[in-house]
Amino acid sequence: MRRIHKTHRDLDLWKNSIQLVKIIYEISCNFPNNETYGLTSQLRRAAVSVPSNIAEGSGRHSKKEFIQFLYIASGSLSEIETQLIISNELNYISATGLEKLINQLNELQAQLYGLIKYLNK
Repeated sequence: MRRIHKTHRDLDLWKNSIQLVKIIYEISCNFPNNETYGLTSQLRRAAVSVPSNIAEGSGRHSKKEFIQFLYIASGSLSEIETQLIISNELNYISATGLEKLINQLNELQAQLYGLIKYLNK
């Protein structure tokens, strides 16, 4: 595969997903201690999975493999959305906070699908 970028670090999608990880870690610090090995851990792992899969896919040698890892990252975004909704239902995050995060997730999904569409050309 001809490289379409120097590394994953050149992708705005990857940079934006790193910002999401930082936000998720920040908000989950306020979750109850009894969630340390539950929702907090699950949410953080799903968040870290997004830029990690973008990076791993970017390092693969075919477009097909890269696209597969982008779909995995997309699945992780859906997982994060569900976990944030649960967090809101448990009153760990506010409705306003949830809305902002959902908007950010939607933007990342759009970037992911845009890159997938580009790679499929």
